[in-house]
Amino acid sequence: MNIVICPGIHSSELTQCFIADLQFSHSPLIFPAEKAPAYSPLHVLKFLLDADSIEPLLFVAFSAGVVGAIGAARLWQNQGGRIKALIALDGWGVPLAGNFPIHRVSHDRFTAWSSALLDEDISDSFYADPAVDHLTLWRSPQTVQGQWIPAHKDSRSTSTTVASFITALVQRYETSD
Repeated sequence: MNIVICPGIHSSELTQCFIADLQFSHSPLIFPAEKAPAYSPLHVLKFLLDADSIEPLLFVAFSAGVVGAIGAARLWQNQGGRIKALIALDGWGVPLAGNFPIHRVSHDRFTAWSSALLDEDISDSFYADPAVDHLTLWRSPQTVQGQWIPAHKDSRSTSTTVASFITALVQRYETSD
């Protein structure tokens, strides 16, 4: 499985902080948002094709990168590729739908609630509590506390960090077929 990082429009140092906090088991592919528009599915798809990406893919995207990631994931899948999941951090206002699990991570409860209104079907999600500013979610996932909301509405939320939430999801998809 390849992890594909789709950052937003911000300093690449923030993405390096994000990756350092998460300590993935292998190096992820990082879309070069400083060279091409993060919000462009076609640019993200070209990046994946040029990188000879190993399937299946798991996308982790932030802000404007969520737009590029969801579009590229759907294009990849339409071309016969396999997508494990998309983890969308603060993709507020971006409708998320696909034939793969989609997880939202939001910087506050309101963003989580209002974004969910746009979604077809969302798997486990997370919102920061207390709320944090937008960039803190990406820069410091290890320090952002919040609630893990299970997909099954009968289950109770769990207090955790963004980093723990994402790490658990990545491990879930690494071990699944």
